[in-house]
Amino acid sequence: MSDAALATDVFRNDAPSGELWELWQQRGWAREGRHYLQLANNVQCKLCPNDCLLQPEDRGRCRNRVNKGGKLYTLAYGNACAFHVDPIEKKPLFHFSAGHRRLFLCTSGCGFRCLNCQNWELSQQKPEESKDPHGPPLRLNPASLGGLSRDDIARLSLWPADVVEFGRAFPQSLGGLHVQRASNWFEYMIDTARLLRSKGRKNVWVTCGYIQQKPLVELCGVLDAASLDLKSFDAASYGKLNSGKLQPILDTLLTLKREGVWFEVSNLIVPTYTDQPEMIRRMCQWLVDNLGPDHPLHFLRFHPAHKLTNLPPTPVDVLTEARDIARQCGLRYVYIGNLPGVEGTETTLCPHCGRTVVDREYYAILAHHLRSGACGHCGTKIAGVWA
Repeated sequence: MSDAALATDVFRNDAPSGELWELWQQRGWAREGRHYLQLANNVQCKLCPNDCLLQPEDRGRCRNRVNKGGKLYTLAYGNACAFHVDPIEKKPLFHFSAGHRRLFLCTSGCGFRCLNCQNWELSQQKPEESKDPHGPPLRLNPASLGGLSRDDIARLSLWPADVVEFGRAFPQSLGGLHVQRASNWFEYMIDTARLLRSKGRKNVWVTCGYIQQKPLVELCGVLDAASLDLKSFDAASYGKLNSGKLQPILDTLLTLKREGVWFEVSNLIVPTYTDQPEMIRRMCQWLVDNLGPDHPLHFLRFHPAHKLTNLPPTPVDVLTEARDIARQCGLRYVYIGNLPGVEGTETTLCPHCGRTVVDREYYAILAHHLRSGACGHCGTKIAGVWA
């Protein structure tokens, strides 16, 4: 998709107004944004590469940012529309805090328009379609977590301090933010991450990587790990399949490496879109040449979803061929996800002796042979953050 098409894909005169806007402010769900330019009464968002230029009362492409009175506001502060505790391996992160669980949060809206989106009910929603500021305010109380109704969740607030309290109530959840779309609620994410970091908690970012460099560097200061979805290695495919651009994702990977944030890369292999061996080889070689051989790569199996229900699931032999290509290029830790029941797809092997270091099955660790982050058989260091 061209830059011009991306720039015009905003929602004109679609910002909340009247009682809805007043209630959103009263509830605290609207906050002035960071990283934007004021251009007289217009604003230009500088969080993601879409660079949305908004006239008064316009809504950005991500559905979460609006121009009110010549200022950029986020509509997604403290109002997560979904939250859950999951194994860290599910994100997928295999080499970071293995075997632990995390509290993951998500919000509505997205700057992408992925044809295969499995979460399109949320990613293509406005905050006002998933949250309701009417009725008495409600904050997350870990003691009553199991008794929340859908209506309760719709009016629930989850402030940064509430995330910390959740971690105290459930110490197995060491903190974390499930943010595939960082620019949607950057302000809330970074405030929460800073507070968690001050309490000795860990912060995890699950992302498509579509963010500009200045906010990314700010974010890296409070990140412990990231799982980044590199959707393809072709600019045309990114435009057609995701309505995005490739280069900003590569820039994000380079910045994570430079800033010392542990990360793992996932790549969904979509039949007819991203399943060409030559493209996969170019991607793997770029990863080795620019990031080194030690950051894990997770090939994920596509299942029909959203606007691509006409396609079949990714054939198993395509996935195993992709793994072979990655290993030939020099990547040391290569996995296949969304393929339960196939032996060895989630097993960590020692790059020196070739023996099993961590044996997994569907996110569960069956056995491990790690000693202080090294192979228990030969002593070779296994890349990652294992403490």
